[in-house]
Amino acid sequence: MIGRLVGWIIFLAGLAVLAHDVRDWIDTKHWAPVALGQLWFDLDRSSLNLVQAVVQRYIHPFLWDPIIVTILLCWAFAVLLALGALILALSHWRTRRAGRFTHRPS
Repeated sequence: MIGRLVGWIIFLAGLAVLAHDVRDWIDTKHWAPVALGQLWFDLDRSSLNLVQAVVQRYIHPFLWDPIIVTILLCWAFAVLLALGALILALSHWRTRRAGRFTHRPS
């Protein structure tokens, strides 16, 4: 249940970002979708800096650059839509798998 809710929230956020990008495209006649890193920076730059510091210091510097930086440079709507769809698919798969092992009287 929680997985589906989180999946739908992320998926709908991706649709909202896509709608914003399309509106900007219509206004400017120039397709320039916002990158995930730019969106995160615009929403809360201090948390982006904190995550970078934690990943580089306590996990591994290679994880930040090139892996996370590459993801942050991708279009925000694409990453959010894909992540939301993945979470929805995984939560649906877990629900179906768990349902096989429960006893349901006829």
